[in-house]
Amino acid sequence: MLSLHFWPRSSTTMSEDSMNFSDANLFTEDYFPSDYSNDTYVDDNLLCSLQEVRDFSRLFVPVTYSLICVFGLVGNALVVVTFAFYKKARSMTDVYLLNMAVADVLFVLTLPFWVVNHAAGAWVFSNATCKLARGIYAVNFNCGMLLLACVSMDRYVAIVQATKAFRLRSRTLPHSRAICLAVWLLSVLISSSTFTFNQKYPLQGGYVCEPRYDADSDPIKWKLLMLALELLFGFFVPLAFMVFCYAFIVRTLVRAQNSKRHRAIRVIVAVVLVFLACQIPHNLVLLVTAANLGRANRACPGEKAMAYARHVTEVLAFLRCCLNPVLYAFVGQKFRSYFLKIMKDLWCVRRKYKSQGFSCSRMHSETFVSRQTSETADNDNASSFTM
Repeated sequence: MLSLHFWPRSSTTMSEDSMNFSDANLFTEDYFPSDYSNDTYVDDNLLCSLQEVRDFSRLFVPVTYSLICVFGLVGNALVVVTFAFYKKARSMTDVYLLNMAVADVLFVLTLPFWVVNHAAGAWVFSNATCKLARGIYAVNFNCGMLLLACVSMDRYVAIVQATKAFRLRSRTLPHSRAICLAVWLLSVLISSSTFTFNQKYPLQGGYVCEPRYDADSDPIKWKLLMLALELLFGFFVPLAFMVFCYAFIVRTLVRAQNSKRHRAIRVIVAVVLVFLACQIPHNLVLLVTAANLGRANRACPGEKAMAYARHVTEVLAFLRCCLNPVLYAFVGQKFRSYFLKIMKDLWCVRRKYKSQGFSCSRMHSETFVSRQTSETADNDNASSFTM
């Protein structure tokens, strides 16, 4: 079933007898009425089979989700470890980056459930796991997107409003936890329908984990509402903040004759381009989904193309979790130095167990002193973001 929150799709089939255009789950069925009577996939009842799409998803989705899970977990875990043990979050951007890394870690940890779901062709976990997996999935995806908007605004204040930045940021930094808490609560509120409607239920000999609506609850309106919230907070709001803030940031940096500033411009351009490349394709698919929702006589070839597009563009959208640590953290000189310290300490711990009497206390003390010294030297506008 198609999820309207970037959820991974099930690869199970629906009963042909239960499918018609008054069905509550009419859009994401594996069979749908078609006006292409000559299509090879259309049977006597004019039902178009998407079996080839299901076969594709059983191979494509587990492989790509597994790769995203591994790289996203490693990259974001390194960001969390860096902030926890090596670098204190001294700016709003650092606080947002830390929360975004936590959100992305929780997000990618839900992907193994969908790997199993697609590989098995059915939901093999409990109903509670279904609701939690869907809910955590949606909450952390929305939270990550909203935090991108927060990062954009903080960088705008720090660079474009440089004369006011010290006063503004000195007031907001003590309230950073409250701001991040508000973002998390808003994400939970946006995703509340996920916990409500998603459930495990039997379908043609197997079980699926999908939204299920009562016949008297006007399912089309609920689907459109969920889709509108996803598009608004998962794409248009972050895009509006990024375009507005980074446009003024680039203009300000262009006026500054500084090589480091020009390098920062390249980073900003990369951030925006990656966001657009990852998010635009899937959001266009969602817009087409909204336009076709409830529409009869949909063409079989077009529906197959849309089904393939949903799988491919969804994976592209999830790549954001892998690229965020690179674009927002490791491109910064400070984060690269902290990353090297992590590698050295890991090597130290390894040698400790191989060489009797070897101690890492000196290295850890040096790391602590280095952290204290670097943090004292940093000004209030310092950030892990290369600016």
